Amino acid sequence: MTTSNSWLLVDDDDAFLQILQRALKRHGIDATCSHCHAEALHALDTQPFQNCVLDLNLAGESGLQLLPELLAKQPGLEVLVLTGYGSIATAVEAMRRGAINYLCKPVNVQQLLSGFEPLAATPELRQEPPSVEEMEWEHIQRVLNENEGNVSATARALHMHRRTLQRKLQKHSRWRG
Repeated sequence: MTTSNSWLLVDDDDAFLQILQRALKRHGIDATCSHCHAEALHALDTQPFQNCVLDLNLAGESGLQLLPELLAKQPGLEVLVLTGYGSIATAVEAMRRGAINYLCKPVNVQQLLSGFEPLAATPELRQEPPSVEEMEWEHIQRVLNENEGNVSATARALHMHRRTLQRKLQKHSRWRG
């Protein structure tokens, strides 16, 4: 793992941030919590960080849009994107924008710490093809990403009622944990 003692945690869920901050403290890591885009950018102005855990969905704001801004302020920052709405499309986009890893919630502290370690070997590929539901979810996520998280524009692009899309997004987020 990178020698890092100062992390920036960006998530709109205060309870999650507090639990994560305490868990990291037990591992000798000082973490600063930010709840939104503006707080995260302000934190980067006040001190340098080695690592950042960035939530994909920040109360309506996109963590993917914040990612390049974080890296512009601190180019050496290693950013791990954490989400409850995981998809291949958003994982690829996060990596394209500079994230070093992408993990789906829920995760424990050990998984989070491992997320900042370089891969020692090529990960094992999945043997079975994706289900129809997984393929639908990937397509929805790709179109949602193309529309910068705008649910109404995504619903129009998918020729789907906005409420139907919202139900699918909510159902999937509960199913994923």
